[in-house]
Amino acid sequence: MAVSVFPWHTSTWRDLLERKSNLPHALLFIGREGIGKIDFVRKLAQSLACETPASDGAACGACQSCRWFASSSHPDYREILPEAMRGEEQDTADGSMDAESTTSKRKPSQEIRIEDVRSLQDFIFLTSHQRGGKTIVFYPAEAMNTNAANALLKNLEEPPAGTRFMLVSHRPSELPATIHSRCQKVVLHTPTADDAAKWLREQGVAEPAISLAQTGNAPLLALKLSDDTFWSQRKDFLNGLSARDLIMLSLAEKLRDIPPVRLLGWLQRWTYDLLSVRSGGPARFNPDYQTVIAETAHGLRPIDLSRYHRELLRQQRTIHHPLNPRLYIEQLLLTYAAVTRGQRVRAGKPY
Repeated sequence: MAVSVFPWHTSTWRDLLERKSNLPHALLFIGREGIGKIDFVRKLAQSLACETPASDGAACGACQSCRWFASSSHPDYREILPEAMRGEEQDTADGSMDAESTTSKRKPSQEIRIEDVRSLQDFIFLTSHQRGGKTIVFYPAEAMNTNAANALLKNLEEPPAGTRFMLVSHRPSELPATIHSRCQKVVLHTPTADDAAKWLREQGVAEPAISLAQTGNAPLLALKLSDDTFWSQRKDFLNGLSARDLIMLSLAEKLRDIPPVRLLGWLQRWTYDLLSVRSGGPARFNPDYQTVIAETAHGLRPIDLSRYHRELLRQQRTIHHPLNPRLYIEQLLLTYAAVTRGQRVRAGKPY
């Protein structure tokens, strides 16, 4: 059976297959996280390498090349991922990749480093095993640090024969302009709410609308939220935030086993909804708490709430490396409590 992609990417899939013999050596796939970009790219690479493709150009799923892809062992295919992401399915991740390395106490790197790019040199200049050429995928491309991006740039400027590069990015604005200029962009669109909800129902998700609201309409992220633990923890957290007798240190103690990255995400979405409702809009991320959010938002100072929300967004850059996770969460919650009491907030702290 020929390989296919998620239904919301069908038109882009057909377009690329129609011109797969003339694709450039470097493609940059962009779109929001959780919509299936890495899955799309893997299937495209498989189709380009397939020995007996279907009439539409898609991989057959049965030849030797396709069997290699199925076992993640194709000799002409490489994926370059941050150390923290290796060995996992990534486009469905919720961002909580902070587990320690099994061989070291240090936390695995969240970056793609220059050593990762240099390790490709032997692979790049080897003759491919099959006529389809070689494919190298960088995911997520914005994880490349400056040195890694500069090292890759040399290969993009003078591409080895028979080697193609596919860069996959959630946040293309973080990539250097020099990388953009040497890649042809492919936009992978987010599905409509109806299409995403239909797909989630087919996967057995009982209330897809709430899951999609939590993830900004990203169906693969929403699917990962189907476990009961997530919803139970979210309920404890949001009920704690909206309690009339708000005691943040007690709430922090109750939530101590939840990864800080998850708590930060919930707090970001909660404050976004407070700002939205305070401005006369709906609760976008937490529609099941619309009434509570409206009650909480009433009387809050929009300027301090906005400053606090912006600080939460900045915290996203360092959330994987808090020196003391417990104190980190306590500070975030205490500052939130200050905002709800009408205290002025600057740089994420009351003053």
